[in-house]
Amino acid sequence: MATWKQFSEEVPTLAAAVEARFTAHKHHVLATLRKDGSPRVSGTEVEILDGRLVLGSMIGAVKVKDIVRDGRYSLHSNPGDGSMEGGDAKITGTAREVSGTEFETVLASYPYEVPQPLHLVVLDIDDVVLTSVDGEHMNVDLWKPGKEVTRFTK
Repeated sequence: MATWKQFSEEVPTLAAAVEARFTAHKHHVLATLRKDGSPRVSGTEVEILDGRLVLGSMIGAVKVKDIVRDGRYSLHSNPGDGSMEGGDAKITGTAREVSGTEFETVLASYPYEVPQPLHLVVLDIDDVVLTSVDGEHMNVDLWKPGKEVTRFTK
């Protein structure tokens, strides 16, 4: 498991490309697990704040209830116009709601005023995938904490 900071320090070029995908559009898709184990997909916004990948959510949101019960998640960047320009990013890991002093620290790192009350969730990272098209080839770059990027080309 890694933080965004660790990811960006270990593989800065890939991290910059993935960050570009998540900043190119405001809304993305978060997959969580329902109580019965089936998947739930929700629209969400994410921010990279002080070395953390963070999402804020309305109080009582079911995606946060899912995360509190079982933190496993997958986050898929907005595909935009479908051209695959810049690639398609996916992040998988374990999410955790923050509280107390960590909540205050994360909240203070937002560059704008955040409506309250809210849930703040930090998304820790198990792996990152960036899929891109280069001419006639599709490249899939996979990163796991502590490892080099592995590229698969099809």
